[in-house]
Amino acid sequence: MYEAKESSTNQLNLSTALNRCPVTYTLHKIGGRWKPLIIYHLTGGPLRYGELKRAIPAITEKMLIQHLKELEADGLVDRKAMPVVPPHVTYSLSESGLTLAPVLQAMAEWGMHHSKA
Repeated sequence: MYEAKESSTNQLNLSTALNRCPVTYTLHKIGGRWKPLIIYHLTGGPLRYGELKRAIPAITEKMLIQHLKELEADGLVDRKAMPVVPPHVTYSLSESGLTLAPVLQAMAEWGMHHSKA
């Protein structure tokens, strides 16, 4: 995978935008095709990987795993692994992640009001 140089102009611009604009920071953390859906499904409570996959059938396993790792690294999702065989892992929203529920609701309302669907 391509990794940008930390000193590149693009990286400096991104860093500046993330530090100076809270909206850009938020979109950077929850933006994209799948993260809002993952967060939405976790607002109902903890889910196992397979339950999340069934809830979002169009997502590939690679993307679900990648986004769960990113959301966990950003402190929005908690991963709890039970020491049993077979492995039992549940995902839930962290305290910080739970505060995104009204944000996503507001975004959904805006989208429903302004979409042509």
